[in-house]
Formats: sequence, C-alpha cells, structure tokens
Amino acid sequence: MVAETDVVDLYGPLLEKALFPAYEAARGRPTVPLLRYLVRTEEWSPDRLRELQLGLLRRLVRHAHRHTAHYRGVLEARGMEPEDLRSLDDLRQLPILDRQTVTTTLEARTATAPPHPVVTKSTSGTTGQPVVVKYNAESRHWRDATRWRGYGWAGYRIGMRAVHYWGFGPPKESWIGRQKVALDRFLKRDFYVDCTPRGDGALASAVADIVDFQPQVMVAYSSGAAALARYVLEHGKKAWKPFPVLVGAERLWPSDREAIEEAFGPTFETYGCREVMLIGSECEAHQGMHVSMETMIVELLVTEADGSKRVALPGETGEVAITDLHNLACPMIRYITGDLAVAHGETRCSCGRGLAKIGPIEGRVAETLHDGQGNAVGGLVFNILFGVLEHVAEKFQVVQKLDGSVVMKVVPNGSPSLPDKAVRALQSFADKYLPQTRFTIEYVDDIPLTAAGKRKVVVVEKPA
Repeated sequence: MVAETDVVDLYGPLLEKALFPAYEAARGRPTVPLLRYLVRTEEWSPDRLRELQLGLLRRLVRHAHRHTAHYRGVLEARGMEPEDLRSLDDLRQLPILDRQTVTTTLEARTATAPPHPVVTKSTSGTTGQPVVVKYNAESRHWRDATRWRGYGWAGYRIGMRAVHYWGFGPPKESWIGRQKVALDRFLKRDFYVDCTPRGDGALASAVADIVDFQPQVMVAYSSGAAALARYVLEHGKKAWKPFPVLVGAERLWPSDREAIEEAFGPTFETYGCREVMLIGSECEAHQGMHVSMETMIVELLVTEADGSKRVALPGETGEVAITDLHNLACPMIRYITGDLAVAHGETRCSCGRGLAKIGPIEGRVAETLHDGQGNAVGGLVFNILFGVLEHVAEKFQVVQKLDGSVVMKVVPNGSPSLPDKAVRALQSFADKYLPQTRFTIEYVDDIPLTAAGKRKVVVVEKPA
C-alpha cells in the first residue's frame, strides 16, 4: 500500500526531472545543463580548476579592456595588456574595486558591446552602503546553476518542499506581479515565512506553519533559524522528521549550529552576496565552504601597515574580494564585498571535491533589535528595505538607544533629506516590524567605519 505522503511526493521527482528542466529550457535558460557540468567540474583537480579560471579571467579582462572605459583606463595606466595575465597571481596587478569606486564607475564599467545587461538590481546594503549591480544573461545562468549545485551538497534537490525562513522585502506593486510570484512559489514548492519578528507569538506561528507544511529542507537566516530552534527546544514543539537546514546572511556560531541541528536536522553554512549570489557552501564533510571556482575568483586579502595588500595565509582572516568571471556586461574585478573570511590551505577536502575552501565568514552579524513589547527583531530587517531606496540614499545605520527608541541615520543622495514617499515607506516598515517603538530619521553627512573597516548597519547601545 502506498502512503498518502508518498503519493504527494511523486510531484517532487516529476518537478526535478521533467517540469523544471522543461520550464527553464522554454525560457532559454540552460540551468540544468550547466548544473550537470558543475557536478562534473567539482571533481577536477585544483590545478585544472585554476586553469579554467585563468582562461575565463583572460576573456573577461580582454572584453573589459576593449569595451569599458573604466578598465581600459585601468590597464593603460599600468602599461598592461590582457595578454599579460599569465597566471592567476597576475590578477593582483589590477586594483581592488571598493564600494565607493564600484558606485562611481557603474556607467564606465558598463560594456559598450554585447553581451548587454539583462538584470539590474541593488544589494541589500549589509555594510550600510548599497551597490547597484548589472549583469548579462550568461552570469545569471551560472548563478542559478551554482546555487543548485551548492544546495545539492546539503541534500536540497529541485522539487523538494522547502520552507524559506527569510526576510521579506516590500511586495510587488502590481496585483499581477504578486500573483506571478505566488504561483511560481507554489509550483516550485517554496513556502516563505518571515523570520524578522522573533517574539513568542511570531515563533509559535512559524512553528505551526512548519508543522502544516512538513518541509523536506529549510533555507534560513542563521540567527533566525537559531532563534526558532531554541523556541522549538524550550517549548517541546518538534513535530517533524529531521531535514537539512541551509543558513546564510549572517555568521553561524557553533552554539547556534548545535541548536538548529537538534531542533531540525543537519545544518550547512552558505555564503553569498547579491553582487554574485552564492560564493561558498558547506558540503557533507563540514570542513569549510567550497568556493564556486567555475564562476568566480575569490581572494582573501590582508592589509599591511603600509596600506599594501597580500593574500591571507591559512588560518588568517582577510577581506573578501571577488571577480565574477561571467559578467561581461558590467565587470566587477577584485570587488571588495565588505566581509571578512578565514583562509584555508591547499589541503583537499575529504569529500574529494577539488574546489578551494574558505570560512568561517566574519563581520556579517547584525545585532538584534527589540520592539516596544520587548520582542526580538532581526537586525537585517532594514537591509531588506534599503534595496528599494538606493536611488535616494547613499548610506545608513540603525541605532537602538538605551531607552528603546530607534534612530535611522541616513546620508541622503544629492539632497538634504529623503523624499516624503521614502520617509513614509521607512515609517511604515518600522511600524510593522518595531511596533510601539519610537522611530526617527536623522540626516548625517557621513557614517564612519569601525576600526576593522566595516560600517555597522545595526548598533544596539549597551549600558556603560
């Protein structure tokens, strides 16, 4: 006799093997063939993978030199030609691309010849200074395939019932847009639960959603999954079979991993950013996060006393710099993400994959706010909103004062204050996620970095 759940789950394999590949092919997206390719290349030797990177890097720099004003100027100022890149070490002859430069050179980095950008979006601003990113279809396709490959190491396959315990941005403005999103999630078996409110009522509601949905996998903010896990354990609410949990957006602390695994199942840390999407993922060996070498070059850089930069040694923490090997439309070469990560050596992972490893990731922990009733609220909530405000503000920082009030410091973009529409959107967002909390906006000329070179997005004042 076939159980009811077995009958229902027949849709999963059908979606994975037939419906999803047909849907992607109909949209002209080679996601599935690229995924198959990545499953093969991850087994290559490190030397062979680096050879692949070098070939893609030469192509990228050649295109950037010919068709972008910015990189043509960069190479000419150094007396370089694309053919001078004879090894990956030669990449360090090019300057880093900091967040200020990436903002001011957007048009100068946009290629004048195909492939042209098909996607333009803003980062969520986890360092307090959002960045507009443009990329071509090839880069998008590799991003999708890379994500599915990395998720697959955790056991997440296309077609599985997945709960996304994630932050919610503003919904689509049009009714049709909202319905398309809802239909897409329904067909792909994706169920989204807002992880930002973390009071007992919100956590109880999230648990009820999980019980009803009975997911086969969870994708979550690290701190959100940890808060939910502790609620489950403290209240004896576990009512599901173990399932894998993929966490990201913030560092996964050992104690949080322990709680998540006890409440839900095996936990896998991921690292990504909107500029390139998935950068690294843990495999079943849990010996660090494998880097997506076929799609990007990841450098970990240490700044010396004289201001020069060098590659981090194994065990050292360095700034993350990424080069998207497939974004020809608006190249980002040696882009500093604002994150810090621990370097690994050349030792091959026990899983057998030849991909390099990094991690843990440091410097991405957002402090927890509290609303007027004392309920915990994830600090990343304002990062989510800022993605739609990048055209009116340059930088921001959220500060919760000792009296519980919240001040959002903003550096406006080209005007003394934010437009009324933006102010109303911020106030509405604060009313939703920080109820009964006094919320004000303060306009400032600049927001200083910390000693580590980071701009803290969320500051919670502590008693002296």
